[in-house]
Amino acid sequence: MPEPSSALRLRSSAGRGTLAAAVLASGMVFLDSTVVNVALPHLGADLDASVAGLQWTINGYLLTLAAFVLLGGALGDRFGRRRVFLLGVVWFTAASILCGLALRTDWLVAARFLQGAGGALLTPGSLALLQASFHPDDRAKTIGAWSGLSGVSTALGPFIGGWLIDALSWRWIFFLNVPLAVLVVLATLRWVPESRDENASRKRGTRQFDVAGALLGALALAGVTYALVDAPDRGLDSPAVVAAALAGVVAAVAFVFLERRRGETAMLPTGLFRSRLFSVLNFFTVLVYAALGGFTFFIAVYLQNVVGWSALLTGLALLPMTLLLLVGSPLTGALSTRIGPRLPLTVGPLLAALGLLMLREIGPGASYWREVLPGVAIFGVGLTLVVAPLTASVLAAVNDRFAGVASGFNNAASRVGGLLAVAALPLLVGLTGTGYEQPAELTAAYRGALLWCAGLLVAGALIAALLVHRPARRPPPAQPCHSLPVSTPR
Repeated sequence: MPEPSSALRLRSSAGRGTLAAAVLASGMVFLDSTVVNVALPHLGADLDASVAGLQWTINGYLLTLAAFVLLGGALGDRFGRRRVFLLGVVWFTAASILCGLALRTDWLVAARFLQGAGGALLTPGSLALLQASFHPDDRAKTIGAWSGLSGVSTALGPFIGGWLIDALSWRWIFFLNVPLAVLVVLATLRWVPESRDENASRKRGTRQFDVAGALLGALALAGVTYALVDAPDRGLDSPAVVAAALAGVVAAVAFVFLERRRGETAMLPTGLFRSRLFSVLNFFTVLVYAALGGFTFFIAVYLQNVVGWSALLTGLALLPMTLLLLVGSPLTGALSTRIGPRLPLTVGPLLAALGLLMLREIGPGASYWREVLPGVAIFGVGLTLVVAPLTASVLAAVNDRFAGVASGFNNAASRVGGLLAVAALPLLVGLTGTGYEQPAELTAAYRGALLWCAGLLVAGALIAALLVHRPARRPPPAQPCHSLPVSTPR
């Protein structure tokens, strides 16, 4: 059947406004996933934080974002993606203000937990809005543009954060979200159409929520994360560490069992995993984003505390990644549409791993042009080859009506990768206490961590080469008889 006239085209003003709202909102979340890394030495000194405190500053955000992003996607599918998206923007902004006002590490960590929960509401909605609102002919191009521009926020975070930290204070990296949120709300109210999965509301009922599933997922991540973060100080045989690890594992098993029993009412319909491609791509996502999360956690601290650069120079050092993502992601999205995702998802991680191995050797007094830029550029090229093809392939591997859940799970997979890397790498490389302030100790930990990250990328490349294939082409979905451009089941 033909598309309704309400299906957005990218060249229209409503199409550009919808894309802008999605990019700015997801950019807030992605920026806060990286910008805090540059601030770690400064907020650590200001709040007298240990390595564990720095880890929880990152992981408190990632934990709730990863745990509840599935629920955020499901709520959007059921009650309206635009409505839940706006709620997430407001929640995220309020939590950002609390982060900026924090006077103690525990206050900051608690606010980061809240900030991640707000991000879980808006992140899947930003992508699901594009998938549901745009004409099928424009979806791949739109998702490519979203991936590139949102990826820019991830890379731009260290640069913006560095300038704000040096010029004002680390607190302003959180206050920056306020004007961005105002623009998002105005653009959403003006241009973004509402969409939902009508099948979800009709079959599951409007009052059914998989709260138990969301809580079990959060408990699983929290238990494992606590065990990894506290093990260096308490010891692997500590009763608290063992109990947390066991609680996390038991909660994870219970989560899988519950989701299988709930069937259509589950937060995460396990039928999605009948698609082998969907399963493989999400495992690939965990590996690649674990490497990215570990790298960004260590590089910002290392460049300031060992190489001796300012926060601004540290941000500038990573700027080439921004430019490469901006220019290259739409191109790689179009390329993967023509040739399939296997080649980009194989070559990209290998190039990124090479870049990390080059950056592993830098030391005090390193030359940016000869020692830092080549590694950053090669890593950026590799990342550019991955981001857009991965996002488009994950969505193409499932039915359109599960766009919110699929994008939510893929976002969860990426956050879980970063969460586990930040929790585990300091343990694996022996960084504890205030070791991040000791150049010799930090140097050894940094080099060991980047070696681990490179290994994760190589593993991802092998998986892509052996198991990833082109998603099957499906005909455009039939449309329901109402004015909103949402898809019905095939």
